[in-house]
Amino acid sequence: MSGLQGYRMESINVLGMRNLLRLMGILCLLITAEAQMKIPPETVQQWALTFSAELREFATKYSGSLLLQKKLKDVEPIIKIIEVDGQDLVKDYSDEIERMLGSKMKSVKRLAESAEDSDLYHEFNATLEFDYYNSMMINTADEDGNYVDLGGEFPLEENEHFNKLPVNTQMSNIQVPTNVYNKDPNILNAIYNTEALNDVFISNFQKDPTLTWQYFGSSTGFFRIYPGIKWTPDSNGVVAFDCRNRNWYIQAATSPKDIIIMVDISGSMKGLKMTIAKHTINTILDTLGENDFVNVIAYTDYVRYVEPCFRGTLVQADLDNREHFKVLVEELHVKGEAKIKNAMKESFKILNEARANGQGSMCNQAIMLITDGAMEDFESVFEEFNWPERRVRVFTYLIGREMTFAQNTKWIACNNKGYYTHISTLADVQENVMEYLHVLSRPMVINHDHDIIWTEAYMDSVLPNTEELFTTKAQSLLLMTSVAMPVFSKKKETLSHGILLGVVGSDIPLMEVMKLAPRYMLGAHGYAFLINNNGYILAHPDLRPLYKDGKKLKPKPNYNSVDLSEVEWEDTDELLRTAMVKGETGTLSLNIRASVDKGKRPLYLTNEYFYTNIDDTPFSFGMALTKGHGKLMFMGNVSVEEGLHDLTSPDLTIASEWTYCETDIDPAHRKYSQLQAAIRYLLGKEPDLECDEVLLSQTLFDAVVTAPLEAYWNTLMLNDRVEPGVETAFLGTRSGLMRVVRYAGVETRVAKKFLTPADKDNLFTIDHFPLWYRLAVENSPGKFYYYPVNDKGVKYIIATTSVTVSSEGKTAMAGAVGLQMSLDWLEKRFWAIAKQPNDTDCSNIEGVCPLSCDSADLSCYLVDNNGFVMLSKERSEIGRFFGEVDGSIMASLLKMGMFKKVSLFDYQAMCKTGHHHASSARPLLSPFYGIVALIRWFFSNALMFLLDFNLCGLWHSDYFVDAKAGYHTSHKQKKVDALQPCDTAYPGFMYDPSVREANSLIKCGRCQKMFVVQQIPDSNLVLVVTQAYCDCSRQYGAILLEPKEIKYNATVKCNRMKSQKVRRRPESCHAYHPKENAKDCGGAAAISLSLSLFSASLLVSLVTEY
Repeated sequence: MSGLQGYRMESINVLGMRNLLRLMGILCLLITAEAQMKIPPETVQQWALTFSAELREFATKYSGSLLLQKKLKDVEPIIKIIEVDGQDLVKDYSDEIERMLGSKMKSVKRLAESAEDSDLYHEFNATLEFDYYNSMMINTADEDGNYVDLGGEFPLEENEHFNKLPVNTQMSNIQVPTNVYNKDPNILNAIYNTEALNDVFISNFQKDPTLTWQYFGSSTGFFRIYPGIKWTPDSNGVVAFDCRNRNWYIQAATSPKDIIIMVDISGSMKGLKMTIAKHTINTILDTLGENDFVNVIAYTDYVRYVEPCFRGTLVQADLDNREHFKVLVEELHVKGEAKIKNAMKESFKILNEARANGQGSMCNQAIMLITDGAMEDFESVFEEFNWPERRVRVFTYLIGREMTFAQNTKWIACNNKGYYTHISTLADVQENVMEYLHVLSRPMVINHDHDIIWTEAYMDSVLPNTEELFTTKAQSLLLMTSVAMPVFSKKKETLSHGILLGVVGSDIPLMEVMKLAPRYMLGAHGYAFLINNNGYILAHPDLRPLYKDGKKLKPKPNYNSVDLSEVEWEDTDELLRTAMVKGETGTLSLNIRASVDKGKRPLYLTNEYFYTNIDDTPFSFGMALTKGHGKLMFMGNVSVEEGLHDLTSPDLTIASEWTYCETDIDPAHRKYSQLQAAIRYLLGKEPDLECDEVLLSQTLFDAVVTAPLEAYWNTLMLNDRVEPGVETAFLGTRSGLMRVVRYAGVETRVAKKFLTPADKDNLFTIDHFPLWYRLAVENSPGKFYYYPVNDKGVKYIIATTSVTVSSEGKTAMAGAVGLQMSLDWLEKRFWAIAKQPNDTDCSNIEGVCPLSCDSADLSCYLVDNNGFVMLSKERSEIGRFFGEVDGSIMASLLKMGMFKKVSLFDYQAMCKTGHHHASSARPLLSPFYGIVALIRWFFSNALMFLLDFNLCGLWHSDYFVDAKAGYHTSHKQKKVDALQPCDTAYPGFMYDPSVREANSLIKCGRCQKMFVVQQIPDSNLVLVVTQAYCDCSRQYGAILLEPKEIKYNATVKCNRMKSQKVRRRPESCHAYHPKENAKDCGGAAAISLSLSLFSASLLVSLVTEY
């Protein structure tokens, strides 16, 4: 029985084994069958050749490129090719900028002289009654229809020169912050006193019509602005803008400074005291600029650096570092007993070492002591470190209602040439912190040194069409700079007090400055840029100050402290930056990796940089010209009559953002577009217009040479049946001239936005040539460059090629010509070509025959030279990077050298970072305490919004940046997924045209994928044909273009934050004057507050004390 059973078992095992072997055999056959599917390379090559010929014929026919090239050939005997001399050019442009900025400085000087003369002959009148135009009250009536107090009729008219805002160019008016009493005798006297500025404002504007806002910021708090405007308060009816807290005011009022902020965090500082102390620190930080240096020390019975990385040193008070300190200050907690002596010693050591080592500002030095009382014997510290010279001023801020230690705290300030203030409520902070600025200004005021200052770049808050601006590199030209000058009291009786009356200033849009370096002279990839003495960028086409947070457009937190080395990052030794910061004149050549099309398309260029300083300013001007075609331009002449005839063609436009004629000088000319102004000037109708004769001459020549193309395009439309899918033909020249013909009507056109005013990427703008132009000039002349566009789901194709002129052995780019088509034509022609008919002779073909891209077994793609899919069976894949669509083939092409990876970097990126704000609030001991805590939180935040959130009215919008910095409450407990500045690396890809074809097998688990890649001649495209059903996604992940954040370890991060690059210190320093009256060192705080704010602060105090 057991033997029979064993025999049966053995038979079953043998049978099972045979079945298993049979299955494995079938499986092997299937795998072999898949591996043996061969795509014949010669078939793919034939498709590529046929498609190339059709594509070339199509693009040539509808663009008219051969006709344009022939016309240019015809004029070669009468043209002259010149090489742009960068050294001469940078000198000419810098001289122009110098003259322009010099004119602004003269205007400001006239304002300062007028304000000082008015004060000299004015006697203070404590009972003065004077009605003035309050910018918030003007044109406002009460319920009875009568104008409100300080209101009245104030005519306003929309003015294009002032961002199309309603203004009054015949009069200035006054803005007063809500927390300042608008009829205080000091305010009324100062306003009355500065009425004389009205005539100077108007006179300045008449002498220099390019002037924008002119203003006077008074030390009493009011702000006189010309032209007069209607000031709009926030939704709560509050105007929190205080001119004394603006960079232009602070920089003009004081010399550079080194500041150590010492804050007491002992147990006695709990509750409202700590809240006030933190707000005081933040307010002090807000008064610092990039020429200042700072550190923050917290002390109890030991000394604690708020940022341990900054131990024993000073760091530049740029926006990054100030914001970093604010975040850390919010995390401070109270504990222990206050020991001021060691902290004071540490502060003096830092300042003394900085001065001895030539670090920091090398000018003013001060310690800011924030405490609720000083009980120790600290005289010995001053004897050891500060007396008798008293080089370091000490300012003291007594926090809280207790006055027990007021005398001690005041003694510290008065014996160290500082100032003492008592801050008992949150509302006191702003006004009391400002006092230290007036003390630091004393030596300068006594000397009557009228130093003119220029601010760093800042964002103009008037942002029309922000979505449109976000999509263009001209973002960088939204920025402004201000020129400002202090105004002093000249009265002899108050000379030793060094009374600062205020600051006068004017705004200069950086766009107007950079217009003085015309784009047409710089070429397709050339550009001009401007930096300041700290190496920070004021204007550069690659500066991106804005970012998108969801649907909102916001300035980046560090938008005005982007270093030149972060944009010109190929200059690894910072040779360019160092030379420019030092104010040198010179040249430098660099091989760079540039990119266009929002960073997607890398280019290898050789840039020649030319740079020089702008005299009497902290600025340095630079210019980059691309070696080769970027430095060559041709000049041709035609008669004005002949040129005008063609310039008025309906299909012709010129660059609206360029300056062919200066229309902003005479208000009567502002109504003209650039084309209208140019035509009127050439006709002799506006002989007073200032026009660029070289640019106009070139524009006329281009109009004549390109005129036959207009007739050619029109003939095609009239006599030939235009193929469906051909939508637009266009051309552009170096003079900014464009011709456009629409083959398809707007109803049927897919690319409705293309070449409209909203399509900034494809137009000549103030800071870049069109994308199609830049891509064409990097391609061989006559050879079309094709690329896909995906504009928010609207997909189409652009074909573009360059045209040239030659003379005396030199060849210059004359322009670019192109065609825009829908996907329909491309798909129709390609699928027809990539298909062998059933009766194909397959006898000599090894592999699948007949072969067809229509087959479900095949996937076929057209891919451009940067790896973007131009054609696919799946329309959703068009415009995507091929590595995302098929990572296995892209990886193989990279390995074979057909495509090469290019590493690119972005030092202005924004990355998502999750932050958890830990609460320092006491535990919720009872439901009642929870309610009180909630009420306290609400009132504190509400008041901080009113007092500290710096709404800048209609310009000076540092408030965008300060939004997160206003009042950092320590009661937030939510996780915020915020965007923060970061550095990223991202890849770009370039096709190597020397590798014309490739084919290979990719092993992917149970299948092998064959692919064939063939170059399409006379184009930048390759044809990819591959098996469709072999999925390699498990073995080969997608290759993405996503940027990756560059992570720095703690040591590197610390070194980067505290490292001090080469910088040029401001030339003047006013830190000492023997006649200074240091006895005026403060006392009880006296602030004029509005009743509503005083009540609010009192309520906050009561609630918080509970």
